[in-house]
Amino acid sequence: MSSFTFAFIGLGANLPSAEGSASEALITAAGIVHAEPDISIVAFSRLWRTPAFPAGSGPDFANAVAKLQTNLPPETLLDRLHKIEADFGRDRSTGRWSARVLDLDLLAMDDLVLPDPDLQQHWRELAPDRQRVETPDELLLPHPRIQDRAFVLAPWAEIAPNWRHPLLRQSVAQMLAALGPDALTGMTPMSGHNIRAFP
Repeated sequence: MSSFTFAFIGLGANLPSAEGSASEALITAAGIVHAEPDISIVAFSRLWRTPAFPAGSGPDFANAVAKLQTNLPPETLLDRLHKIEADFGRDRSTGRWSARVLDLDLLAMDDLVLPDPDLQQHWRELAPDRQRVETPDELLLPHPRIQDRAFVLAPWAEIAPNWRHPLLRQSVAQMLAALGPDALTGMTPMSGHNIRAFP
């Protein structure tokens, strides 16, 4: 790639699919992402088992974070991720925070801020009850919820602890620490799944 950007994606699933279990779906999906033109995965965290939110809303999730190298614009990259989700049978009409066969979230691209700091702040500060029913009409980068989500920050900290949020001015490691000692309650790395780099 002649001109590239580093991007981070969060992967999650808590329902079986044609690819097998939720954890198997994440590994298969990562391989598909890596094989896409103009995208390479350069680091992939361990898989983590994470309780569904809210409690009791479904089976535990498998979660991971991948670091990508790409020369695609963010909207094109997101379209590619959504197509892979659809190929796995993901139905986006089932509502937010529902059980799913595959979730591929674009978390950040270098220090890019989209669409602007003011709209970013609005969505970061949105009340939890409104988060369940409201979604932005345009791509927001960084993802407005990353600083709140241990299931994103814990695997992310394994592969890029020093990536710094361009607006909050905190690293991944600092955002994870700010969640407090109970943030990882119920979360466990899955045995047999180690941090990896794709060839």
